[in-house]
Amino acid sequence: MESFNTFEIDKKYPNAQLKAYSKIYRLANKNHAKKWLYGIIGVLLVIMLLPWTQNIRAKGSITTLRQEQRPQELNTIIAGRVLKWYVKEGDVVQAGDTILQLGEVKVEYFDPKLLERTQQQITAKQQSIEGYSNKAATADNQVAALEQAQILKLQSLDNKLQQQQLKVESDSTDLLAVKNELGVAKRQIEAAQIMLDSGAISLVDFERRKISFQNAQAKRISAENKYLQNRQELINLRIEKNSVIQDYTDKIAKAQGDKFASLSNVASTQADVSKLENVYANYDARNKMYYIVAPQSGQIVKAQKAGIGEMLKEGEMIVEIVPNHIQYAVEMFVDPMDLPLVNIGQKVRFVFDGFPAIVFSGWPQTSYGTFGGCVVAVETAVSYNGKFRVLVTEDPTEKAWPKQLRMGGGASGIALLKDVQIYYELWRNINGFPPEYYKPKEGDKKVADKDKKEK
Repeated sequence: MESFNTFEIDKKYPNAQLKAYSKIYRLANKNHAKKWLYGIIGVLLVIMLLPWTQNIRAKGSITTLRQEQRPQELNTIIAGRVLKWYVKEGDVVQAGDTILQLGEVKVEYFDPKLLERTQQQITAKQQSIEGYSNKAATADNQVAALEQAQILKLQSLDNKLQQQQLKVESDSTDLLAVKNELGVAKRQIEAAQIMLDSGAISLVDFERRKISFQNAQAKRISAENKYLQNRQELINLRIEKNSVIQDYTDKIAKAQGDKFASLSNVASTQADVSKLENVYANYDARNKMYYIVAPQSGQIVKAQKAGIGEMLKEGEMIVEIVPNHIQYAVEMFVDPMDLPLVNIGQKVRFVFDGFPAIVFSGWPQTSYGTFGGCVVAVETAVSYNGKFRVLVTEDPTEKAWPKQLRMGGGASGIALLKDVQIYYELWRNINGFPPEYYKPKEGDKKVADKDKKEK
């Protein structure tokens, strides 16, 4: 058989309409597969040498960094019934705005003039205190008067005692003189008796001397009686002085007892006034609790009671308030294996639910729609899901987080670790090795510390 190639066919049959032979025979075409193979291998080698940022992926949700900025329950302190609603769900209120008015349900607080009557009791007790105080002051004055009268009375008795003492001393001297005279008269009568017996004197002279002796005896008896009488008077004055002291002591003690009783009544009444003032303050505070006000600005959600007249127990939730001013943060949950790789100040990239993003986890600089954050807290206790909770706040050096974020929204976090080559990252994943451990740069840590101080 004659052999020929496609060029000969083209020369021999230039106007041929059939070109099937050109599709079948490709002897003249050159093969570039080897070039493509080398090119692909070269590109792969280049890609293998490209930098890759190691990372940890974690799911989280939007929360706040401070507890008071999270949704809070508004509870009633006292039991009551709903009288009037001033807001509805979805309303935005300011701090101090009235949310709800309550009515009383306890019998002891039904009196509409409860505060007025309590104030009257306080006023009456205060007047009693004034009366008891005046009585104590009067008793004090009475004690002072009795003490002054006692001093004067004792001074008078002391004067009488002194005078009586002088009288007793004078009578004692007179008695001594009379006794001397009686001794002389006795010697004379004895001598006269001898002389009468001897006949030296007459009976008349003897009788005269006897009369003198008897007069001396009478004087002695009179002087003794006077002395004893004055001495007894001195004793009576001393007894009277003791009686006066005892009498005035009793009177002063009684006046002082009245004074201390009045002061005791003052103290007791003051205690009653303090109790009534405490009761009054409690009543006044309870009246103010009938109006439930917003503790901070925010939006009203989750109203638990619907109608007028419904009952509320003490501490029961009324509504929930979502604050207006919130500093958002993201809480992420990382596996225990990855916890040593997370440090305070570490950079994190976020993709928030509802915000489109194109993410290249190994090349965060080329990602689109992601937002930066810094780790500010790493909890050391495991959470309910067996993972560890990490709080991440907005990175001040990156673009601001969207204003449309809401509490509870989802967020996917990518914690950035060490920069390595792609070939190393592939080798690490194939062998199951953990990412490279590293500590954040000093600058990143200072930024995180600054954020914590500002908050």
